[in-house]
Amino acid sequence: MFKKVYVFFTLLSMVLFLTACATAPVTGRRQLILIDPQTEMKLGLQAYREILQKAKLCKDPKINALVERVGWRLARAAHRPEFKWEFKVIDDPKTINAFCLPGGKVFVYTGIFKIARTEAELATVLGHEIGHALAHHGAERMSLVLLAGLGEEVLAHTLHWKNPRTRELFLMAYGLGATVGVILPYSRKQELEADEIGVYLMAKACYDPQVALEFWRKMIKLAQKRPHIPVFLATHPPDEVRLKHLEKIMPKMLKIYQDHCPVHHQGLNQASSSVFYASSPGS
Repeated sequence: MFKKVYVFFTLLSMVLFLTACATAPVTGRRQLILIDPQTEMKLGLQAYREILQKAKLCKDPKINALVERVGWRLARAAHRPEFKWEFKVIDDPKTINAFCLPGGKVFVYTGIFKIARTEAELATVLGHEIGHALAHHGAERMSLVLLAGLGEEVLAHTLHWKNPRTRELFLMAYGLGATVGVILPYSRKQELEADEIGVYLMAKACYDPQVALEFWRKMIKLAQKRPHIPVFLATHPPDEVRLKHLEKIMPKMLKIYQDHCPVHHQGLNQASSSVFYASSPGS
């Protein structure tokens, strides 16, 4: 009996591995994702609705227009028509963060403008978070947990939003935790991949990708000065590995930038280099 059960689950695991392989955009990394895109987007939409009910949204039209402008440039570069892109700003100057739910639901906290002072720097942040969503990093993390729980009414019965287990797993996998803004770190591999996808989107959207290098160097200095670093820095560590990876891929990204943006590549474009606030909101 035990042998039959073992063989069954071994075969089931092999089928899951063979049928659930996905490929991350830009990097081409092979992934194991057991959650279909429709279910992932449905869970993302339900989480999005809950966040809208709880969060205090920013009413400043200039800030909202800024995030929309940068967000849509990146979204067009991503070319994912199945995503229902929306960009919302949460009025919380103390929280330096941003995140993107499955299906293109992007949230930015007003605190991010304390460090992202230009459109290109904001594009660096948003591109990174959108990169996580495009590569289905949350679904990948959920899949690892689900795979470990094979035989526990997992796939067929667990993936429903009203199921407390599903909600808890989703919030953990997508870094939302019990409180919006309490972000759990992705793996280093996923972080570097999100960086690469984000810079790729910047280049295609005609934001100078070299700004990403400047931005993360600034983040390192900020982390060194602050004993209690912001959430965004704590969970997206701008270490030497990250900078070395960005420097390694930068020639390729500059080529994409030059090919897509022949006018802009002669120097930082005005939208990329201009400071959009004389003083950051909430400072």
